[in-house]
Amino acid sequence: MKKIFDILIRYYLIFLILIVWQLLSGLRIVPKFLLPSPIDVILAFVKDFPLIMKHTKYTMIEAFTGLFLGTLFAFILSIIMDRFEFMYKTTMPMLIITQTIPTVAIAPLLVLWLGYGMSSKVLLVILTTFFPITVALLDGYRSVDKESLILLKSMGATKVQEYVHVKLPSSLSYFFAGFRISVSYSLIGAVVAEWLGGFYGLGVYMTRVRKSYSFDKMFAIIFFISALSLLLMTLVSKLEKYIIKWEEK
Repeated sequence: MKKIFDILIRYYLIFLILIVWQLLSGLRIVPKFLLPSPIDVILAFVKDFPLIMKHTKYTMIEAFTGLFLGTLFAFILSIIMDRFEFMYKTTMPMLIITQTIPTVAIAPLLVLWLGYGMSSKVLLVILTTFFPITVALLDGYRSVDKESLILLKSMGATKVQEYVHVKLPSSLSYFFAGFRISVSYSLIGAVVAEWLGGFYGLGVYMTRVRKSYSFDKMFAIIFFISALSLLLMTLVSKLEKYIIKWEEK
């Protein structure tokens, strides 16, 4: 009973919004075709659950593939930029410029160049996920204790050993800070790419229900994508606590 009460206290604002929303829709203060009630949204989700799961599989494959490749690219690029100062000075402005271009502007071009298959979606996810991780890792490398590096150099350590024993372990907390952002970006990037062109995925499902004016299903898929993003970020936080145990100590 105490746990239920604690949950109600913690999420009281969400419950309040849902109650007000249900009253506005149930009492027809706002027409249901404009604002379906939370109950209608839940029923729509349950009704289309098998179809939503089918589309979710494709979106998650695209998101995880792009996230993995984006993370790998971020590690390689961050080490190169940290190792060579001129690469940092010349590459960083280009990275910043790439992030000023809206995702919805890049996605149609990628679909045009690479087609409606999975490759265009994966590439968009890579472009949206590698930047936060790269910047976070660079900050982590530059926050390393200089005395530790001097000690390693005095012992004859190579550059590879510096990264393995000092820089990479010290930058793990920075990495996870950027990785949490990239995890949510990966899902959003995949959905946006599917929204602008594709055969399967949650973005394709959203386009179809929008064109059929099924706003209850539209709300259902929006909340489902938000829940997936929150779940993924929670899993990353759990993984961080499991890997970086010395920070808790």
